[in-house]
Amino acid sequence: MTTGGRDPPAFRRHEFRHRRLTVQRHVLRGQSASVFEARRVLRHGGVLLFNVWDRIKENQFADTVTTALAGLLPTDPPRFMARTPHGYVDRQVISCDPAEAGFGAAPRFETIAARSRAASAREPAVAYCQGTPLRNEIEARSGGAVKEAMSACATAIAERFGTGPVEGKIQAHAVVVAH
Repeated sequence: MTTGGRDPPAFRRHEFRHRRLTVQRHVLRGQSASVFEARRVLRHGGVLLFNVWDRIKENQFADTVTTALAGLLPTDPPRFMARTPHGYVDRQVISCDPAEAGFGAAPRFETIAARSRAASAREPAVAYCQGTPLRNEIEARSGGAVKEAMSACATAIAERFGTGPVEGKIQAHAVVVAH
């Protein structure tokens, strides 16, 4: 094996570093350990790509579901969507995780808006109320009345977006950080 003057362990560490690392799920607040690990495995000059949801008001189905649940459970509304996937939106705060992990460059942000489509208002209601951790908050606050919550959300979505196929805005930020 020819190492070009480098010792074999250093050569292997160098060769298995990546030029680009893409996080294929949304990054959430407080994941600086994950960002540190990403920096550790990136080659110098490599980039980390990840995305975060924008504010809940920019994501119409999530916002409608959150508002409907606040009306249904007003004393302690489930706020999972606003707090967790849509709660890590401040660019200055997001920039801290890469800086704390040792990235020297400031992140670049690109806001991406799209449309979320469903065959009916029931589909996003089921997705949010049964297919996310929001379900746990609904169960804890309603005594397990997930079907009733889902029905209220479907009604709210239909009132806002119509009956039949529905379409709502979704928006996220793509973040690129150079190493």
